[in-house]
Order: sequence, then C-alpha cells, then structure tokens
Amino acid sequence: MQTFGEFEHGAWQKVVKEYDDFFGNLTVQSIEPLLDATGIARGTRVLDIATGPGYVAAAAARRGALATGLDFSAAMVALAKSRYPDIRFQEGNAQALPFADASFDAIVICFGLLHFPDADQALREAFRVLRSGGRLGISVWASADKAVGFGNMLEAIRDNGNVDVGLPPGPSFFRFSDAAECRRTLEGAGFSTVRSVEVPQTWRFPSVAAWFDGVERSTVRTAALLKAQTPDAYAAIRADFEKRGAPFLREGGRVDVPMPAVVTTATRP
Repeated sequence: MQTFGEFEHGAWQKVVKEYDDFFGNLTVQSIEPLLDATGIARGTRVLDIATGPGYVAAAAARRGALATGLDFSAAMVALAKSRYPDIRFQEGNAQALPFADASFDAIVICFGLLHFPDADQALREAFRVLRSGGRLGISVWASADKAVGFGNMLEAIRDNGNVDVGLPPGPSFFRFSDAAECRRTLEGAGFSTVRSVEVPQTWRFPSVAAWFDGVERSTVRTAALLKAQTPDAYAAIRADFEKRGAPFLREGGRVDVPMPAVVTTATRP
C-alpha cells in the first residue's frame, strides 16, 4: 500500500498550477504577519520549508533576508526558481533537512506542517538547523469551524458520501490549529517561548460553484476524497456544499469565505 508520504509527494507534483491559481491569493495574506512574528529582517538567514511556489521566501528576500526555499516537490521548486531566479531553492525532505546544524537564524513553515508524515520529526530537524536564539514561525489553518473553506467541504462529504475510501492514513489536518497541542509539540521538540495568534484571511471566489471547483482542483487529500465518491454521492455532496455556501454570498453571486490562519512562533534556547 502507498504510504502517506508517497501519496502526498505524487499528488503535489500534479497540482502546481492549480495550487498557485486558487491558493495564491489566500495564503499570501498571512505571510507578512508570519515574517513579522518570526523577526525576519535584513541579513536574517532564513529557511522557508515547504516553500511551494516560493511566496514566503520571496517576501523574506524583499526585506533583505538571505532566503533559502526547500520543497519535496520538484515541480514546485521549478516554479519557484522560474519566478524568483535570484533566490536559492532546492528539493529536499523536511524530515531530514540537507543542512548543517545551526545553519539558519530563522525558519518558517507556511501551511506545510500538516502535509508532513511525521511533523514531530520535521520540527526536531528545524530545531537542529536553527542557531541558538533562532526563531521558528509556522502558519496553519484555524479549526474547521472557522476555516469554513475546508470545514464546509469535509462536513458535506461526511454527511453525503464516504470518508473511508482507502487513502493512506495521514496526520490530522487540524492538529496544529489547537494552540495547546502546538505548544506541547514544539516544547517536546526543544523549543521555548511558544506564542500563537489567529490571523484573519478571506478566500474569494466569483461563485459558490467556483469555490467547490477550487477546493476540488487544488487540494490533495480533499480532492482524492471527492474523486473516490460514487456519482450519486458526489452530486449530493456538491448540492449540500452549495447550500452551505449561502451565508457567504455577496453582491453579484461572489463569495467571501473566512479562512483564518494560526501563526505560531517559538525560539531555540
């Protein structure tokens, strides 16, 4: 059976453009708060783990930081390099970072932690490559009841379809949305001075149907769940999802979807 890591790696190779199209305008909304909280400034040696299209590394570089971006997807790395040729990007595993101890002043992980098969190991690796006094900053989605762009879809699938479709078991999507769990895990990896804050974000689509299509086309686990449904279940899920979208309708049929992030920072003693 395919492992969760193999499943994620293979799938993310195929949705590079779709992720950029549908998530680009959303995830960038919490980048500056993440960099502010982590203390990224001119001269900071910063590693952007799970860099994706390179948004965070590029924002850090604009501040004058010495940015390096790392991602397990060769396709994502290629996109980041094409967009930001002056920044160093490379392929690599967050759970076995290809860097020496104490190589960086800061590390940021923007919505990547929930995709690692072993997030605890990834955090131990981040601790290893940070210098003493260095800062870690992570962003994750808020809980499903707040990040309704995902929460509504997962509820529609649970109520109208089948969630047990044989996908490789993976970590909880919202594990690090819980500040207490995040603190416990980071302190277990050796970090101290853990602080979390919620950052408002809004996901905008021209219609509820476009919202559904965006989630289906640009995600990995959720897209696989939808693909595995019977035609009748899929139709019921879509209809239910569109009903759930009614409270977010705005003038002209567009939707403004709440998708807050939780930004957490910690220090290596």
